[in-house]
Amino acid sequence: VQLQASGGGLVQAGGSLRLSCAASRRTFSRYGMGWFRQAPGKEREFVATINWSGGSTVYADSVKGRFTISRDNAKNVVYLQMNSLKLEVTAVYYCAAGRLGYVARVPAEYDYWGQGTLVTVSS
Repeated sequence: VQLQASGGGLVQAGGSLRLSCAASRRTFSRYGMGWFRQAPGKEREFVATINWSGGSTVYADSVKGRFTISRDNAKNVVYLQMNSLKLEVTAVYYCAAGRLGYVARVPAEYDYWGQGTLVTVSS
């Protein structure tokens, strides 16, 4: 599976962005999907995950209530809607796909990774 993340950019604190991750394979609907981020000098951290059907989602505590992960299996796309953005969320955001289809918070549970899209939040 090839994953192409997009939608990053420069946004002011308090603003919104929607990231997209397009998958190359028709079997996309079988994969659990996740979003992770990595800020400069920091380790990659979990942001959100969604299972194969979209019926189960899990969020990092730091983004609960502000970020929403969703998917459109007919279009082979997973989204991350980010609202009320804070300065500390500036990072490269990566999408990932896991063949087992369930939600997962750990990078090792994922088999495929996209190239990342940069989100910069300014004051």
